[in-house]
Amino acid sequence: MTIPRDSDGFRLRGLDMTRIETFTDAAFAFALTLLVISLDPPTTMQALTGALVHVPGFVLSATLLMVFWNGHHRWSRRYGLDDGTSIVLSCLLVFTILVFVYPLRYMASAVTGSTASLMGLPIGPDIRTLGITSVHDVNLMFVIYGIGFMFMSMTIALLNLHAWRQRHHLELDETERIETRTELGTWCILAIAALLSMVTAAAFPNALPIAGWAYALLGIVMPIYRRRMRQGARRLSAERIRPVT
Repeated sequence: MTIPRDSDGFRLRGLDMTRIETFTDAAFAFALTLLVISLDPPTTMQALTGALVHVPGFVLSATLLMVFWNGHHRWSRRYGLDDGTSIVLSCLLVFTILVFVYPLRYMASAVTGSTASLMGLPIGPDIRTLGITSVHDVNLMFVIYGIGFMFMSMTIALLNLHAWRQRHHLELDETERIETRTELGTWCILAIAALLSMVTAAAFPNALPIAGWAYALLGIVMPIYRRRMRQGARRLSAERIRPVT
């Protein structure tokens, strides 16, 4: 039977969901509910407008949460691993996301709140309601957020490293091996960015917060990295099909 492939040419070995994947999906769904705008439905116009200012922060934090979910989902579909190492790492990811969801929500509120104050738009909460009174508080926020971001990124990187070590058992072809290395490198870069942000904020707690630039640079670094990996893959393919003279 021919195994279907995804858009990157990767054979989908895990089309049948395992119990650990179902458990992980449920944990992500629960974390998403913790990001909801308000646990109590608004009953007055003032409460409704007050809740709606949190929508941009919810969208931002939910989007980032889905990035990590998609990383685990893609890993599950591509490799279909259900051994002890996969279970331990997936459980570690679940534990981390359930803790990380609170710093994530707080960071999203702070970002949208500061943006709202700078632009004069009702797209975030009043920054004063978040208890941020100094640059020290901002840097501490980046340290706490960075720890969670780094651990989640490293967990998914370790899952892909585990799959790479099983490459002979999984019978990965050359395209799949290149894509596995690319995916592994992607999550390592994300973890390094979080580590850089965390170290910067911790080393200079009373300085002007610049830790966020480590994440902003990902918008430049990630496209360059993935483009170079794809160029290398194309060169390798061209060399394989080049006739011998």
